[in-house]
Amino acid sequence: MSSKKKRGFHMKESELLCKNGCGFYGNVAWQGYCSKCWREVCQKSRQAQIESDALLARKIADSERAQSSQPPPVQGAEALAFDKFGEKKKQHSSTRSKAMKTFFGKTAKSPNKETQPQHPPLEKKHSSESQRAMGDFMEFLKMLNRPAAQDLNKQCRFFVEKVQRSTQLNIEEQSELVQDFYAAIGERIKTHVAFKGSSQDQLEGMLDNVEKIIMTRLYRTLFCPPYTDDEQKDLAIQNRIRRLRWITPAMLDAVIDEGNPRVRELIERAQTDLIEVNSRRAPIDKLACIVRCSQNIFKIINLSQEAPASADDYLPAVIYMVLKANPPQLHSNIQYITRFANPSRLMQGEAGYYFTNVCCAISFVENLDAQSLSLTQEEYDSYMSGKATPPGSQFNQPICNGLKLMYANLASLEELRGKQDQLMKNARELQREMTAWRDSVINQVDDVLKNKPLIIKRCKVPAGLDTEISSTSLNLPAPMMPQVVNQ
Repeated sequence: MSSKKKRGFHMKESELLCKNGCGFYGNVAWQGYCSKCWREVCQKSRQAQIESDALLARKIADSERAQSSQPPPVQGAEALAFDKFGEKKKQHSSTRSKAMKTFFGKTAKSPNKETQPQHPPLEKKHSSESQRAMGDFMEFLKMLNRPAAQDLNKQCRFFVEKVQRSTQLNIEEQSELVQDFYAAIGERIKTHVAFKGSSQDQLEGMLDNVEKIIMTRLYRTLFCPPYTDDEQKDLAIQNRIRRLRWITPAMLDAVIDEGNPRVRELIERAQTDLIEVNSRRAPIDKLACIVRCSQNIFKIINLSQEAPASADDYLPAVIYMVLKANPPQLHSNIQYITRFANPSRLMQGEAGYYFTNVCCAISFVENLDAQSLSLTQEEYDSYMSGKATPPGSQFNQPICNGLKLMYANLASLEELRGKQDQLMKNARELQREMTAWRDSVINQVDDVLKNKPLIIKRCKVPAGLDTEISSTSLNLPAPMMPQVVNQ
């Protein structure tokens, strides 16, 4: 392992904290703020935008009133035309004022229910994951007193239905709606009379179970929605990691001894934990996978250097593990956790620290270049194109047997594709040679026929003996008859 520390791989814990100085962990998605400070920044920005829009609306209304108070004098037919124009303008201004009122809080009147066709309500079918989550939630509610269980179940059910009906909200507004619900439930648990008498373990488990049930039910609605660019960013970072498979632990200054069988087993477990994040639905379960992966990484470092791991050794190992695992829908899962996890879990504690480091690792992978790895641009380009392989990359291969078999099959297919291309090239060359040989034979025959033309004579057919005799007129004597001679 190289003892030289590379710039950009090690981060102090103070660099992971909120840049507002509140003491909580920040996040790249929140521009370095913690979730609390980020919401305050967004609310100030949103309030300033609302005030700016309201000021603009007042200016437009004042200008329209000033114009309507001084109509120009017109007579006759021109007055009739101007009246029609004024009526249209009045309708247009009233429509605009209604739109502004709707934008600033007044909701439009719902259409008459009697005119709408009545349809029978459709029965919603829940997925197996939702059914399991509801079963676990009901088992947890049995541990609470009856009023607390009923109130918690009612609040969660109403909130899920509210989010499912709010199809017009964008992803930021839906995230804010969920975060407000967490805050309201937390305050309700502390103050409402229904939750008095609950043990400390029950109080701590309430928010976790609430998050798990509502986010499992809302997973299909809120995870990687089609009106965001999450899917495009997933594909971009996946392709990026595929092109960086050649990076070795030494290039990242990661303390990982891949020659140790125990270390290779732990690397496989850590990769499995990262890949498993995409199979979970609730943010709390996705964070649990990241925590297990990080715990395995610290074990890898301990075994590799035979000494306790430090925070400086953790980030390079996380970067290397992300490059080796290449988890599916990585960007979507990070955004899903950032938007809908309980903010207190991301702001502090073990899960918050590990999640912040994973976000930093992903940001580093996206911006990685030759200087980050202490390589020349020529070396970096040759490794990225696959023309060269860095030294010590014999261990930089997939450890899982399934992945080994997959890459071996891909190599065999690539070899067969090369052989097939060569075979097709030879077949086309043989076809050209056969065509040229045929043309040369035809040309030679044409030349011979031209120099020595072939004269075809009529063949003589021999006549039959009987025909020749019958066709010849000869005066022959009568045939001799046998005669009896007297003795």
